[in-house]
Amino acid sequence: MFSKILIANRGEIAVRIIRACREMGISTVAVYSKADKDALHVTMADEAYCIGGAQVADSYLNMAAILEVAVVSGAQAIHPGYGLLSENAKFAALCKKCNIEFIGPSAEMIDRLGDKDEARKTMRAAGVPVTPGSDVIDDIDEAREKAKEIGFPLLVKARSGGGGRGIRRVDSLDEFDNAFLSAKAEAQSAFGDGAVYMEKFLFPVKHVEMQLLSDKYGNVVCLGERECSVQRKNQKLIEESPSPAITPEIRAKMMEAAAKAARAVGYENAGTVEFLLDKDKNFYFMEMNTRLQVEQWQIRIASGAKLTVTQDRVFIHGNAIECRINAEDSEHNFRPSCGTINFIHVPGGPCVRFDTAIYQDYSIPPYYDSMIGKLIVQARSRELAIRKMKMALSELTINGVKHNRDLHIDILSDPEFVSGEYTTGFMEERMARAEKDKNEE
Repeated sequence: MFSKILIANRGEIAVRIIRACREMGISTVAVYSKADKDALHVTMADEAYCIGGAQVADSYLNMAAILEVAVVSGAQAIHPGYGLLSENAKFAALCKKCNIEFIGPSAEMIDRLGDKDEARKTMRAAGVPVTPGSDVIDDIDEAREKAKEIGFPLLVKARSGGGGRGIRRVDSLDEFDNAFLSAKAEAQSAFGDGAVYMEKFLFPVKHVEMQLLSDKYGNVVCLGERECSVQRKNQKLIEESPSPAITPEIRAKMMEAAAKAARAVGYENAGTVEFLLDKDKNFYFMEMNTRLQVEQWQIRIASGAKLTVTQDRVFIHGNAIECRINAEDSEHNFRPSCGTINFIHVPGGPCVRFDTAIYQDYSIPPYYDSMIGKLIVQARSRELAIRKMKMALSELTINGVKHNRDLHIDILSDPEFVSGEYTTGFMEERMARAEKDKNEE
């Protein structure tokens, strides 16, 4: 087991990792930007080092500075958290070159999963359902004919990268040429790779993720699903588990498919297999991500430990809901809000948790992601979990900045959410209705 780990991240996720390390008796090293000198993760870690200016490019994406601190501090491993460098194959390779363990999959694995076209081919070969579509096509005439075969609407998608770049929705053949060429151009500019492929645009659908663990010895355990369909601009707002749309039979099939996906690529560490679920309960592989979850098991697997949990010991107990609290003004186009928190009250009680890095008199800087916390509740049933979350949100008080607490309360009261039948279009449709009502007043 490692004795010292560097956390290459900030905010609530850095705090979470530090707490996990403390429970395991592992010393921690924090890195921070000049804007984060008063951040909670800086004071909680055993050691802390400033690695650059406020902009992420100068600090949290500064690979050389982070690795230098790891070497100087004697850290044996680096935990990247999520976002930032967590899915950066170059950084994972540099860690290996410096004889520092990267807590996550290998550089080769990150590269392989980052090639979405190759990932689709691998999943098809492994028997995992994949959204109908094409392989990479360069010739526009060939692509046009394939588009007719797939049918509209469809998506033209970049093979590389992410974050929604290099993606175009096409609703008719008349739109196709322009969408195809612009997607290729954006992909080339953003990722240095203009290759694109096509997928059938499925709608309405739910976004369901299966979380799994894979150790270095070929053992794979799927831990069940998260329903992630409440999104705004592809960013999740609310997650719940289990999904209200999934029967035990479908869950078993999706868990089996997720395990097949991990074995097909020889995956190691914690991972998330993302699926789209249509109205007929057919599910399709979307992508596999190397994002953080179950921190202690990530650390154990990276240190060479075998999984002690087996699939037959995984079962569902009650319902959980997570609301992402963002420092943003929901009433004014969700613009980010920064400033000093002059009062904070965190809800308590059984099975209520608030993962955050904010505190009284903390100043939220304007340079980073707007998420300031994750409020999580668990209860015996979905109905009770919704009720508990609404109570917890009502109790949560953060003064000094705008935030989206009231938006979450409204969503949890929406009949469509309560029914469990909401899809990935829920927020867009809800905002369109609100805009229409506002114009009619």
